[in-house]
Amino acid sequence: MRIGILGTGVMATALAEAWVRRGHHALVGGRSRDKARAIAERLGDAVEAVAPAQVAKASDAVVVAVAWEGIDHVLALAGADEGSLAGKAVIDCTNAVDYADGLLKLPTGSAVEHIAKRAVGCHVVKALHLFAGTSWLAPTQTGQPKRTVAMCGDDAAALDIAAELIHDLGGVPAVIGGLEHARQLEDVAGFVMRLVAAGHNPVTAVPVVDRSQD
Repeated sequence: MRIGILGTGVMATALAEAWVRRGHHALVGGRSRDKARAIAERLGDAVEAVAPAQVAKASDAVVVAVAWEGIDHVLALAGADEGSLAGKAVIDCTNAVDYADGLLKLPTGSAVEHIAKRAVGCHVVKALHLFAGTSWLAPTQTGQPKRTVAMCGDDAAALDIAAELIHDLGGVPAVIGGLEHARQLEDVAGFVMRLVAAGHNPVTAVPVVDRSQD
């Protein structure tokens, strides 16, 4: 698959590397052409540094992995408001972060709904916003359970594409419903951030459910 990645930070770089390792081709573009070129030079021929508009045009699916303060800028560079992403699966792994209080309160209700509004005609899926990108580069230890990637979206085909890409990362996709559940998913990220900031391991704050008796 030709995976377009809008973003050139740690998350974008790690996801590009992880998917390239599994045989995909990545097109990386963001607000900095120099950073995109540096990623492509480091990761090799399976990664192309392109303009954001080319990410939108030449990709089978697009991943938005950019700091929240740059989201509108990068979508504008990609031509999203002019329909450049129409009909495409767009996976949003951003967090609208206020590092003092957790997640920002947005007029649209959720970050992914903001992107859906800006990217005219796209089929957006919320996913991959909870785990650090570099965590997908570490080999899974024997006996260690796979990570569950909760996601939501309104388009079945886009959810299928996101699920395939999550499988390729070594995760287990879990659809919790449509975009009306996006704020619930994003609030989990805020919950995790606040726990970490308070010095706690969020893993110990989630109950373990024994499904062996089901």
